[in-house]
Amino acid sequence: MNDTTHRRFPDMWVDPEDDPREQWSRPVGELETHWSYLRSYRATIEMKCDGLDAEHLARRSVPPSTLSLLGLVRHLTNVEHHWFRRVLQGQAHLPRLYQTPEDRDADFTGAIAVPDVVAEAWATWHAETAAADAWLATLTDADMGRTVRHRDEDVPVRDVLEHLVEEYARHAGHADLLRECIDGRTGQ
Repeated sequence: MNDTTHRRFPDMWVDPEDDPREQWSRPVGELETHWSYLRSYRATIEMKCDGLDAEHLARRSVPPSTLSLLGLVRHLTNVEHHWFRRVLQGQAHLPRLYQTPEDRDADFTGAIAVPDVVAEAWATWHAETAAADAWLATLTDADMGRTVRHRDEDVPVRDVLEHLVEEYARHAGHADLLRECIDGRTGQ
């Protein structure tokens, strides 16, 4: 994606007609709308990390913050796993990913510049997003009002999906700034 020599708009990540997020730009219905935004923000995170090595992905933002692109990938993996598997699918017995009782911020503190750590983070993120998408494919708009139990409260499925969209949108903004600090790439 980073090759700017063959693009009409070299200042953009991809030319508009090649933007993979466009495939989800015309959703129909409530479920599809939430899902399309989620897929679009997932693709944005992936685009912002494209072409970077382990050192760049693990580069921290501003001390004392532990925020990094790799940390965001690990954090979003944990978010997908928690909300889709533990909450929406009722598998609360599953342990949280990238968190320990000693370090609840291990998704970020464990994001180190080691190729195997990067490879594992991406593999786990892809597995969790694929599992989430497989589960979402079993739903209809009628399921959006169905409730699940979370922290002794009944929460509609639509609220959980909206939370996930918000989570990704927030972190896509972080990813914009982190990437700009690494190599000056901005926009889109």
